[in-house]
Amino acid sequence: MTEPADAEARRAVRPVICYPNETLPVPDMDLYRRALASARKVGEVLVPPREARCFEVPAGGFFRIVSVEGPQVGDLNLWNRGDLAERFYSGKTRALHGTHLTEGERMWSAFPYLRPMATIVEDTLGWYGIDPFGGSVHDVIGTRCDPYTGNLLAGTQYHHCCHSNLTRALAGHRGMPVSEAEGHVHDVLNVFMCTGFTRETGQYFMKASPVRPGDHLDFFAEIDLLGCLSACPGGDCSAEHSSDVAACHPLLVEILEAEQGALEGWRPPDRNGYIGGHGA
Repeated sequence: MTEPADAEARRAVRPVICYPNETLPVPDMDLYRRALASARKVGEVLVPPREARCFEVPAGGFFRIVSVEGPQVGDLNLWNRGDLAERFYSGKTRALHGTHLTEGERMWSAFPYLRPMATIVEDTLGWYGIDPFGGSVHDVIGTRCDPYTGNLLAGTQYHHCCHSNLTRALAGHRGMPVSEAEGHVHDVLNVFMCTGFTRETGQYFMKASPVRPGDHLDFFAEIDLLGCLSACPGGDCSAEHSSDVAACHPLLVEILEAEQGALEGWRPPDRNGYIGGHGA
């Protein structure tokens, strides 16, 4: 197509932030950090390579995802423990905070709830920032590796991708058929994954994760949570995912309980205040 005469002028129009977030409820990070510093570990779940495991965290508790043996990324789903219809909404989280999450930012739940589910309190990879390729860590842009896309692109029948791992783990944890569990699995927070978009084509890319054993991501549970974490079959996602070729490692989820009185004044967030009706 021939460029119009004012093509450069159109490109030069300055962008506008879609969702200015200055009016978002601000988490009390000093309170959360003090409570985390004195919290005690009350449980743990080891997620094997190319598998997923579920875990539960009460409102006011913490959970920590830890790299324990080698560079490994994980795909995280969150639900309201008492109502699976309230689940993590990666698209709205991305719109509110950006493509990658770090300390002080939150995982928000789906409509009609739209409230904080978990707040990131500590991120040992927070130093990474945005690299020269436009990559960063802990993204909310990737959807999770899945068998359907693998079949579409390569004709494969691979069952240990993150979508299938999460489905099996949820089915086993809640005692429901796999077909029912699959409907609850949703887009993820890609923990430790280093990703971005190419400038030339706008394609989603991944690169070797900077995570190393001992690195961790700590969350405060704003509501009662059911979590599920998959240790991605891509390992550190430096080359490929959804295969048995990449070197993969386990991930550890630790559950921590705040000391009594450490969260004085805190209360779980209410459901979104929209009155409903949609003008009908």
